[in-house]
Amino acid sequence: MKKIFLYILAGSLCFSACKKDDEVETFVEPDDIAVRNSYDDQAIQKFMDENYLDAQGNIKAFSSTDTADDNEKKLSELSPVKLPSGVIYIIRTGAQPSAGVTLETNPTADNATQIRTMMRANYYLAAESDGKVSFGSAGTLLNTINGSGSPVTDPAFYYVKKSIVNNTNNSTAAKQRSYYEIEGLQEGLKYFKGFADKADGDAYNLQGVIIVPSRAAFARDTHYNYTGYSLQNNCFVFNFEIYKANVRPEGDK
Repeated sequence: MKKIFLYILAGSLCFSACKKDDEVETFVEPDDIAVRNSYDDQAIQKFMDENYLDAQGNIKAFSSTDTADDNEKKLSELSPVKLPSGVIYIIRTGAQPSAGVTLETNPTADNATQIRTMMRANYYLAAESDGKVSFGSAGTLLNTINGSGSPVTDPAFYYVKKSIVNNTNNSTAAKQRSYYEIEGLQEGLKYFKGFADKADGDAYNLQGVIIVPSRAAFARDTHYNYTGYSLQNNCFVFNFEIYKANVRPEGDK
């Protein structure tokens, strides 16, 4: 009888140990915003070290098995500029318009720029696991490159119309531009120029990259439901070309 009891006890302990080994540690968002900001910065640096731009300016991850990308430069080697807000922009050499249009990205300016853009916009949550910080899997905010294949005019996270912001049925939060717009994107775009009027059918040649940490995006604030998932604490990576830039017509404001 004692032997049976010992066997049961040993089996129970073994099952318990196996269960603990199989449990997946769930990431818990840090309460301290300084920790969140540190996670973002570490993950962004890792992202820039692990990715490069291909011949059309698309962000690509380095392969561990294919030597074809061995001579490509990391994003971190392409003269990235970090702004005080934490936003990083990379201007791709040879992909800028020769006589481009200066962008006024302040949405309330009288001469604010309307953009027509080919863009791949992804979002990532930076998290710590086993002492290492990195981005999780990418989520898609917008992708005209692999999606429709046609440029889009003024995506709402760049500019939201007054009629939407001023809707009387909106909540207090939804009456703010920051509920829709990503300020870090607007800030980064100021350092690029757009084409005056590139034809929609022309092949894309992406102009560069803007990386926005969560503190320059939605941070921990409520925001418009773009994806069905919360974008709080998420960083954003924008890979784009401005096909057309012009002063926003009155009817589109």
